[in-house]
Amino acid sequence: MFSQTLTPAFYDTDGLGHINNTRLPQWFEGARNDLFRIFTPDLDTKKWELIMARIEIDFVGELFYGRDVEIRTFICKIGNSSFTVLQEAWQDGKLGARGKAYMVRYDFANGCAQSLTAEQKATLEVHFKEEA
Repeated sequence: MFSQTLTPAFYDTDGLGHINNTRLPQWFEGARNDLFRIFTPDLDTKKWELIMARIEIDFVGELFYGRDVEIRTFICKIGNSSFTVLQEAWQDGKLGARGKAYMVRYDFANGCAQSLTAEQKATLEVHFKEEA
């Protein structure tokens, strides 16, 4: 599991005083940087190997301004050229949101998916979590 703690800013809130639902995709993307380093250690976009095929987010609780949020990042599925990232946003011991990002290792020069290497699969497996 990768873990990142962030402190919500005032601009992260909506008119109801909750964290705005548009912020979670951004928070989840930022928390995937450690995962991205498995494929591109220096995060140089000229050497990038990943594309995102899909994201989904379920809002299961409330998140609020003024209290830290922990973003937990796991791998829940590993395929031949793709893998699924499971992410959770926790605040005060309660789950506020859960999301998935479907990632594909991609060869930009040839415009096609490419197989994950054995090393990449092994590194992803370290962060594996069964879905509940």
